[in-house]
Amino acid sequence: MPGLAAKPIVDILLAVEDSGNEASYLPALEEAGYVLRVHEPDFEEHRTFRTPQKDVHVFSAGSKEIRRLLLLRDHLCESERDRELYARTKRELANRDWPSVDHYADAKTGVVEGILVRAAAGPSQQD
Repeated sequence: MPGLAAKPIVDILLAVEDSGNEASYLPALEEAGYVLRVHEPDFEEHRTFRTPQKDVHVFSAGSKEIRRLLLLRDHLCESERDRELYARTKRELANRDWPSVDHYADAKTGVVEGILVRAAAGPSQQD
């Protein structure tokens, strides 16, 4: 989306019937050049596959995390105020050294959760 601060990697959200059943999708993703990098069975059976240019986040269809990610995306498209807050936060955090990408992600959680609360409240909370 134009105007949204982002890393130079495309994030793809993939919904499969059962993300815990890796055998049903892992071979096709590996054959396409993706490498399994994140395996989180305790977080909605989340998996992340990576290439240098793309991250594919895999969840089971109907996952509440899919709804959250799409709500965040849609709200950032609509709310200039929250889009600017999100961009400013990402830029500030990107200028720090982090032991891992998880530490970076944890550091932006509070801002993202606040944005999601406003997004769930509906249009009255937007610009």
